[in-house]
Amino acid sequence: WYRHWIDETFSALEQLLMTTAGIYCVGNEVTLADCMLVPQVYNARRYDMSLEDYPTINRIVANCEQLQAFIKAAPEQQPDAQP
Repeated sequence: WYRHWIDETFSALEQLLMTTAGIYCVGNEVTLADCMLVPQVYNARRYDMSLEDYPTINRIVANCEQLQAFIKAAPEQQPDAQP
């Protein structure tokens, strides 16, 4: 069920991002859209979803994951994270 809705959402989002994206979701500055996208991709990966149909989403998330704020906020970096 989760995979179905992520696919539905990512399909629509991929089309939208092709018109708004620069380095990030909206141009070349991090916005709330990036902060919301990264956790959704994290969850999709957690459920072993294929994201190959979403190159723009993958590119944006890869850019975000290079930023120190996103690195520090990653779930596995939290003190209460379970291995």
